[in-house]
Amino acid sequence: MLSKLEQAEQRWGGANQLIDQWLSHRRSLLIQYFKLAGLPPYETEEQSLPSFDNVKEFCNALVDYVSEGHFEVYDQVVSACEKHGPNSQELARQLLPKISSSTDIVLDFSDKYTQATSENVLLELDDDLSRLGSSIENRFGYEDELLEVLHEYHS
Repeated sequence: MLSKLEQAEQRWGGANQLIDQWLSHRRSLLIQYFKLAGLPPYETEEQSLPSFDNVKEFCNALVDYVSEGHFEVYDQVVSACEKHGPNSQELARQLLPKISSSTDIVLDFSDKYTQATSENVLLELDDDLSRLGSSIENRFGYEDELLEVLHEYHS
């Protein structure tokens, strides 16, 4: 996921302030994800669960990232698509539901860990992070297709 992010930053970075901001937020989110999951380059030698506070911070960042997409970025992309013809509109029409399907997974994950009353829920974190990682990786791919449209028409 980090290598795909670097490709996106190289391709679209510097072309549009909104794109730069969003990719920066994606990078921060991925770093938090990799730290929580203990994935390279953030793996540790001791196998221990992350702190409950770190998981909740990640959940907040995750929801912020998803919200930014839905309430800021996607609106601009859809507006650009409306202005630039039926092909662009069709792309947006196809991609937005695919992106939205991962929103439910993100919100379920966040609800589970922010509303938990016991830290025992952390015993399920590895499996939940694995499912979440797969979902957000797909989401990032769809978002990158939308970013291409935004870049094409706004830079």
